[in-house]
Amino acid sequence: MSGSPAGLFEIAFTPVDCGLRACVTGINGTLETTLSYWRRIAAEARRTDPVALLVVDAIYGEPPPPEHLHEVVLAMRDEGISHLRVAYVAEDVAQIPQIELAVLMANENGFKVRIFSEEREALLWLRYGEQ
Repeated sequence: MSGSPAGLFEIAFTPVDCGLRACVTGINGTLETTLSYWRRIAAEARRTDPVALLVVDAIYGEPPPPEHLHEVVLAMRDEGISHLRVAYVAEDVAQIPQIELAVLMANENGFKVRIFSEEREALLWLRYGEQ
């Protein structure tokens, strides 16, 4: 992994029965890194046109501060994925309170996002959860 934002993380994309799974690994903590990996996820979602999106956050480091999270949400409005149901799995459960703020901001901006601590629960919501 190099020093550029795209070099600080890797994303493994795999199909799942309800859509596309994106597992992000590496190092985070900056707005640039977060924007970079979300833009890559959005590009793959546009390319594959899934019904739903499962994002597994296995990245090391703190999420960006709240003011940066809002910037990420606003930037993602132009990425063509706001119609997708997005289940976000935080492997580091200690970060869920911080990430919940981004989920709230995303939902207020027209996204359909929920956060989970377990991938199994996230997949159940993507398959059968409320519309």
